[in-house]
Amino acid sequence: MDLLIGLLVFMAFMVASLALGYSMLIGLVVGLISFAAVAYHRGYTIKDIYKMCVQGVSESVVVLEVMAIIGVITAVWRCCGTIAFFVDLGVQVITPGLFILIAYTLSVLLSYALGTSFGVAATVGVIFMALARSGGVDPMLTAGAVMSGIYFGDRGAPVSSSAVLVASCTKTELIDNVKLMMKSAILPLILCFVIYGVFSFFNPIQQVDVSVLDALHQGFVLSWWEVVPAVVMLVLPFLNVSIIWSMAASIATGSVIALVLQKMPVLQFLKALVLGYKADGTLGQIINGGGLVSMLEVIGIIILSSTFSGIFAGTRMLDSVLDKIEDMIMKIGRFGTSVVISLLSVMVFCNQTIATMINKDLLLEPYINTGGSNQELAIDMENSVILISGIVPWALACSVPLTFMGASYGAMEYAFFMYLVPICYFFTKKKLFDTSRRREK
Repeated sequence: MDLLIGLLVFMAFMVASLALGYSMLIGLVVGLISFAAVAYHRGYTIKDIYKMCVQGVSESVVVLEVMAIIGVITAVWRCCGTIAFFVDLGVQVITPGLFILIAYTLSVLLSYALGTSFGVAATVGVIFMALARSGGVDPMLTAGAVMSGIYFGDRGAPVSSSAVLVASCTKTELIDNVKLMMKSAILPLILCFVIYGVFSFFNPIQQVDVSVLDALHQGFVLSWWEVVPAVVMLVLPFLNVSIIWSMAASIATGSVIALVLQKMPVLQFLKALVLGYKADGTLGQIINGGGLVSMLEVIGIIILSSTFSGIFAGTRMLDSVLDKIEDMIMKIGRFGTSVVISLLSVMVFCNQTIATMINKDLLLEPYINTGGSNQELAIDMENSVILISGIVPWALACSVPLTFMGASYGAMEYAFFMYLVPICYFFTKKKLFDTSRRREK
C-alpha cells in the first residue's frame, strides 16, 4: 500500500507539472521524496537511502557524460555548417514527384547523423512543413514522413541519447545494439521508402520556396568539408573506436571547420558550445539551438530517475510486480510484455527517458529469469518503449516534434516507420535471438 501511495503522489505531481507548463523535474523531485519515504517507512535509514541513490546515479555516470558531449556536438555541427549543408542538399534535390520521399529520406539521414528527434524536427521538419504548405502538399502527410524519419535515428544512431541510455541501463555494448537495430530496421525502412514514394507520386509539390537556400548560403560557406564531422562520428564506432573518442573526434573536426572555414570568432564559438548556436532572422529559425544547456533537463531527468532505480534495487520494493511480469511473459512472450509495459510507462510518465529506466527496472530480472538476455532486452526496448514514446499523444517525444512542425496528432497516421518496426520485429525476432525460441514460439 505504501508503494502505491508513493506512486500516486508522484504521478499526481508529474501530471500537474506538465499540465501547468512547469518542468517535469519538479515531479521527479517529488517522486524521489515519495519513494524515499516508502523506503524509510519500510525500516531503511536516511543513510541507507542516500547510499541507494548514490549507487543508482553512479551506474549512470557514463550516460551522463555522453549526454553532455551530445549537447556540445549539436552546437559544433550547427557552428561548422554540417546541419546547414544537409538541409541545403535536401532542399536542392527536391523534385515535384519526390517531395514526401525526400522529406523522409533527409530526416532519416540527418537523424542518424545527429541522433536526435527534436533537433531534426526543429530544423528539417520545420523547413519541409513550410515548403509543403506553400507548395500545395498535405502538411499532415509531410509531418508523418518526418516523424518516421526522425525516429529512425533517435532509435538506432550511435550518437542517439536514447540508444546510449538503453545500452547503459542494460549493460550492453552500444555498437552491438546499433548493428542489431539496423538489422531489425531494414525491412521497415524499405517498406517506408516504397510507401512514401507512392505518396510522393500522388502528392507532388507545386513550387519550392528558395528563401531557405538564400538564408543558408548567406550564413555559411557550404562545401563537402561540412560532411567530415558526421562521417567521423558515424564511421569510427564501427572501427571499434569508443563512442566517447568518436564524439571527441567529431567535435575536433567540426571545431576546425567552424573556426577556419566559417571564420567564427573563438569566443562566440565557445559560447555556442555552452549556450547553443544563435543567429537572427530566417537562419536563426532554421539552425538555432544545441549546446550543453540543451541537455541539462535530460541530464537532470536521468540523475533523478537513477535515484529511483537505486531505491527500487536497494529495497526490492518491486519484487511483487516482477513476479506478475514473469507470469505475463509466460503468456504473451518477452517482446509482447515489453510492449505492454512500455505503453503503460509512457502513458503514465509521459517521458521517453523515465519510461526507459522504469522499463529496465521492471523487465531486466524477468527477462533473465525466463531465459532472455541483457541484449535481447535492449533491442526489445528500442523496438517498443523508444518508439511508443513517439506515438502516445501526450508524451513529450510525440507532442514536442509535432509542436515544432505545427502539426496535429493526425500526422501520426502517416508515421509508418514507428508502427512497422515493432510489427516486423515481432515476426523476425527469432532470427536475431535464438534464446527467444524457448518462450516466444
